[in-house]
Amino acid sequence: MGTEKGKVVVNRSMSLDGFIAAPDDKMDWIFDLIPPDAPWLTEIAAATGAMLVGRRTHDVGNRMNSGKEQGSAARDEGYPFSGPVFVLTHEPPGPPTPQVTFLTGDIGEAVATALDAAGGKDLEILGADIAGQCLRRGLVDEIVVYVLPVLLGDGTRFSAPGLPRIGLEPISSTRSGAVTILRFRVRK
Repeated sequence: MGTEKGKVVVNRSMSLDGFIAAPDDKMDWIFDLIPPDAPWLTEIAAATGAMLVGRRTHDVGNRMNSGKEQGSAARDEGYPFSGPVFVLTHEPPGPPTPQVTFLTGDIGEAVATALDAAGGKDLEILGADIAGQCLRRGLVDEIVVYVLPVLLGDGTRFSAPGLPRIGLEPISSTRSGAVTILRFRVRK
């Protein structure tokens, strides 16, 4: 294995009005519009070596996987990623979760740990709070957004209030079915 490091990539689906989750953290609307076997999604997942997510995002994923929410993820047809998952949290759960490593502490250390585990591939950042922390610290290399043709009206915004202005350089804009895929490089 080489010493080359992958990129730190914020990856998310977003409604046209800027929400990444509907009220009550509902995510089923995404799976109505993104087919799990989309070639572009498989390509992004193949470039991903590890994920770093926040505790809230982890808990929402568990709820979806337990079948309490409709959608592809609830039927194990979600994102075709297989690699280490790290959850940054202030309070790790009592019994450990299989295939998940819980981290506490500094966001920079968490990114370094997860990026190292990515084995030269990209580190995918999921969750509004974790992404905001990474952006504030200048840890993000790229942002990939899947803009979906829906207006949610309320929910979890793409970024929390208080995020400073961050310059982005457009890399690509493509359309696949109903989804517009935007990729930006973060200017540092």
